[in-house]
Amino acid sequence: MRVLVVGGGGREHALAWKLRQSPRVERVLCAPGNAGIAREAECRPTAADDVPGLVRLARDERIDLVVVGPELPLTLGLVDRLHEAGIPAFGPSAAGARLEGSKVFTKEFLRRHAIPTAAFGAFDDANAAVRFASELGAPVVVKADGLAAGKGVFVCQTLDEARDAIEQVMRQRIFGDAGARVVVEEFLDGEEASFMVVTDGTTVLPLAPAQDHKRIFDDDRGPNTGGMGAYSPAPIVTPALHAQVMRDVMEPVVRALGRDGVVYRGILYAGLMIRDAQAKVLEFNVRFGDPEAQAILVRLQSDLAELAERTAAGTLAGHAIAWDPRPAVCVVLAAAGYPGVVKKGAAIHGLEGLASWRDGVVFHAATKRVGDDVVADGGRVLGVTALGTTIRGAIDGAYAAVGKIQWDGMQYRRDIGRRAIDRGL
Repeated sequence: MRVLVVGGGGREHALAWKLRQSPRVERVLCAPGNAGIAREAECRPTAADDVPGLVRLARDERIDLVVVGPELPLTLGLVDRLHEAGIPAFGPSAAGARLEGSKVFTKEFLRRHAIPTAAFGAFDDANAAVRFASELGAPVVVKADGLAAGKGVFVCQTLDEARDAIEQVMRQRIFGDAGARVVVEEFLDGEEASFMVVTDGTTVLPLAPAQDHKRIFDDDRGPNTGGMGAYSPAPIVTPALHAQVMRDVMEPVVRALGRDGVVYRGILYAGLMIRDAQAKVLEFNVRFGDPEAQAILVRLQSDLAELAERTAAGTLAGHAIAWDPRPAVCVVLAAAGYPGVVKKGAAIHGLEGLASWRDGVVFHAATKRVGDDVVADGGRVLGVTALGTTIRGAIDGAYAAVGKIQWDGMQYRRDIGRRAIDRGL
């Protein structure tokens, strides 16, 4: 079996790493990949948003299955084009990917199908958005409608902050056309968790729950990022809550999409806010979370290639997913300046000493090779991921490995997994 992984971040490194372990897989290719992925797969320079180029690559290399990592190619219709070419793909169609591509679409979908979520308004006029924010009162949340690399959400503690967020998104267009419309919604207090399922449009199988850390600094301070670390399992997702989320959110969403004519196949990810043992949907993603994928995939004992192949073929019924019972922790190492403007090109030291690490993996998120050096090539650079017999053991293992890595300007949070310890995992 020949598999093509689309993307070049930490999530895609984890996917390539796991796919390579399958006895069903003879070759793994990745487009475009990065310096770490190149150790697991044959990298090709085709960009993740080059839909015609990716279809051509898959056809030329006689690929049996395409696993799509990031959201952008999904929203651009890559799976649709691959299907037309007769190439199986793991990921939803463009119609299904609207759940991530448009927050307005998602909020209206949730309201239409009575899925629990925050009260909201959707606006293409900045003045109307400001008026609605004033009606809701602070704190209030402002979201750019379109894709914004995980940075399009503003949690505003005051109405002045809300007005400023609307100004930046809608008038200054800091996210481009993604800010043509905004969602303004009530602030939900509680604790966030990431709940992912894999579905072929009929069967819905839960993945191990995880918890992400979005803020750049310890104690959830500073601006939102794409994610500074994650751990799995998430003790806040109790068995009772797990059952509620499957019953009231994940299964109804898949059924409702089907009634709307969308056979959703791939990963469906609900970002949840949990309070008083009840969950409400903050957002949907249509692919593995990043860095949640790193923590989840090191725990996955099932054959990922088989799971993806069954999903694409619509044959998940009767399939089960096996998990390593050990907890996992991923600590993201980021470049100085992230989530703002970052300086690229700093040489990373210490990676070779972790090449044979027995209880963890260093996943590359934004790296490239320059001569003999691996250098930082973006904001989130590495995801240092460890397994442990306890959550404390996984945390200690991850941070011990972090201590062996260094580059000029490296930054990271030092409290990843603390909430799990506080809850007694």
